[in-house]
Amino acid sequence: MIIYLDTSALAKRYIREAESDEVNNWISSAVVVGTALITHTEMASALAKARRMGFLDGGQIRKLWKEFLNDWTVLAHVDISEFMIVRASTLAWDYDLRGYDAVHLAAAVLWQEHTRENIYLGTFDRALWGAAKQVGLLVLPE
Repeated sequence: MIIYLDTSALAKRYIREAESDEVNNWISSAVVVGTALITHTEMASALAKARRMGFLDGGQIRKLWKEFLNDWTVLAHVDISEFMIVRASTLAWDYDLRGYDAVHLAAAVLWQEHTRENIYLGTFDRALWGAAKQVGLLVLPE
């Protein structure tokens, strides 16, 4: 199984939430796990927000950031190109998606087209999940 994780899903690997075990099971069962390059920035933002909101302290955040950076080296990275941004703009318009959600969807779709393999898109964003199904991706959670 090849899985593309958006930041809403990948963050659950580091910030303990109800769906964290589910995400870790997806990752364990996957042959390849990938995400777009923007996830690096989004993860930094998510961890900073967790610190700002008082969910985690500075020491915990630094530990989680190091774990993420270690994992980053084994994730497949989907590059962002002008072609992808244009495709994401169309997807944002067609499916009423937020900007980075549309970029994640475009990345997963283009990755599937490039590999000619079925890609599962893992997300906990309802709009992105629904749009992914409509464009022919398999989705997690099912």
